[in-house]
Amino acid sequence: MPYQTMSLDEFARLLGMDPRQVQREADHGALPGRKVGGKWRFNRIQVHDWIEQHLLAVDARRLHDLDHSIGKAAQASRTSVTDLIGVEAIELDLRAATKASVLRELVKLAERTELLYDRQELLEALLEREGLGSTALPYGLAIPHPQRPMPYTTAEPLICLARVANPIAFNAPDGALTSLFFLICSHESHAHLHTLARLMRMLNTDTIDRLREVDDSAEALQLLIEREQAVCDARR
Repeated sequence: MPYQTMSLDEFARLLGMDPRQVQREADHGALPGRKVGGKWRFNRIQVHDWIEQHLLAVDARRLHDLDHSIGKAAQASRTSVTDLIGVEAIELDLRAATKASVLRELVKLAERTELLYDRQELLEALLEREGLGSTALPYGLAIPHPQRPMPYTTAEPLICLARVANPIAFNAPDGALTSLFFLICSHESHAHLHTLARLMRMLNTDTIDRLREVDDSAEALQLLIEREQAVCDARR
C-alpha cells in the first residue's frame, strides 16, 4: 500500500458518507483520526479495525451503503462473495464442541480447498483474532477471520461454511450459543471489509434459519447464491 494514511475526503468516500458529516464526527472524536497540519488524517490499519468493529452496530441502510462504497474502493463491486465458496468448503456436520476445536476444524476445512499453504499460520492468526474479541454475532452466527489479510497463507481468497449439530459457547454479544460459522481468508483489507459487509447483509434471520435446515453442501451454496443475488438486486 503506497500510503499509510488517507485524507478526510478519502475516508468519506470509503464509508459512502458526506465529507461534512465525517468532519463533524472527527471533530467530536468519534472517528479514528488525528490532525496533521490542521487537516484530518486517518491511518489505514486503524480505519480497517474501526470499520470492522462498527459493522456490528450499523443499521441495514448503512450496511447497504458500506457494501457499495467499500466494494467500489476494493474494486470488488462485481465480485460475488459466493464465488469464494466452493462445495468442498462447506461442512454441515462439523465435529467440534469447543471454540478452539471449531477453529481447528475450520482450518482443516480450508485445507480441503487445496488453496491453503500454511495450516498452522492460519490457526494462530484465528486464535489471535479471537483473543482480541469474539467474532460471534447474534442469532447463533460467527465469522472467524485473521485480524489482517494474509495473502501468502492461501493461494486465493476463500470462505468456508461450517455447521455444528450442537451449538457451542463462542462469546456471542447476545449470550446465545453459536452453530453457524463462516471463515473468511482475504488477501486485501478493503476486499475483506467488502466481504464482511456483504455477508452481514446476506445473513438475515431467515437465511440463517434455512442454513440450519439444509441437508447438503450444494443446497447450502445454492441458498447463499440466491440470497446474494437478492442483496445485489436491492442495491440497484
